[in-house]
Amino acid sequence: MDITTDPQKPAPAPVPHLPPGIRNERATRGATRPGDRIFVGLSRGSGILVLVIMAAIAAFLTYRAWLAISEDEANFFTSFEWNPTGSPPEFGIAVLAYGTIVSSVIAMAIAVPVSVGIALFITHYAPRKLGGLIGYVIDLLAAVPSIVYGLWGALVLVPHLNGLYGWLDAYLGWTGIFEWNGGAGRSLLTVGILLAIMILPIITNVSREVFRQVPRMHEEAALALGATRWEVIRMSVIPFGRSGVISASMLGLGRALGETMAVAMVLSPTFDISASLLDPGGGTFAQNIASKFNEATQMGRDALIASGLVLFVITLLVNGGARMIIARRKEYSGANA
Repeated sequence: MDITTDPQKPAPAPVPHLPPGIRNERATRGATRPGDRIFVGLSRGSGILVLVIMAAIAAFLTYRAWLAISEDEANFFTSFEWNPTGSPPEFGIAVLAYGTIVSSVIAMAIAVPVSVGIALFITHYAPRKLGGLIGYVIDLLAAVPSIVYGLWGALVLVPHLNGLYGWLDAYLGWTGIFEWNGGAGRSLLTVGILLAIMILPIITNVSREVFRQVPRMHEEAALALGATRWEVIRMSVIPFGRSGVISASMLGLGRALGETMAVAMVLSPTFDISASLLDPGGGTFAQNIASKFNEATQMGRDALIASGLVLFVITLLVNGGARMIIARRKEYSGANA
């Protein structure tokens, strides 16, 4: 008689469903082999090391920033002047914060829709060979150094934007935002366009991989119900990959906020805020640090570090906000379906 059907044999006890925290704790306690213990220790140590490094960076920036701000005779957050070597020293980050945020917003407004469109075309519209070729070109764009983008922007992009600037001034100049008084196009709009080109490969590659993870059954179910290709993308692909697109956008925004050499080669730095995005001038945190650090005195370096602390805080806030958005939308993304 088959023992698997023996009615005298008691049935195996059901395996209890434990909460994740208890399962992880029991798994850690059950790591009795030397390899498991080493792996657990290395993993825990790596996580703690990241926190220690972040704390050390924050402590260093805060200390050096306090040394500079305590000597500053101007309002650090609202002053338009940057003269840390003066007597008395006066410097502020109003122009740098404005230029950094505006140029990054312009870059994101251009790059995110284009990147998502390219990712959708590669994964759902283009033939396999054409999609592979486009993906290969996008990967090559991600490997181009920042200095090359800066040279291209200064020598090619800036001279060829006069036509666009003239058109914007003719049709949208009445708004004041796109008013152009002539001159070279070394403005925040030019920087935003250049940054959009630079972050486009990052957002495209991550979005492409996310869209490829969409369950095939979701798409087939929508097609079976009579949905068109666009309706499949709108109802199945985009909701599933929304969190991934947000993460990709935050990666691109992180590069846009901290980009240095390309911005320094394109922008004409001035400590003034103009209502028009086409007027030459402006500045960003990273560009200002890169251009002034070598020739700065001790006080000047502390002032630059203080501005770096502000950029550090802005980056943390942006990433924290992105994590909150992803956490709120996770249950609707379709990832757990």
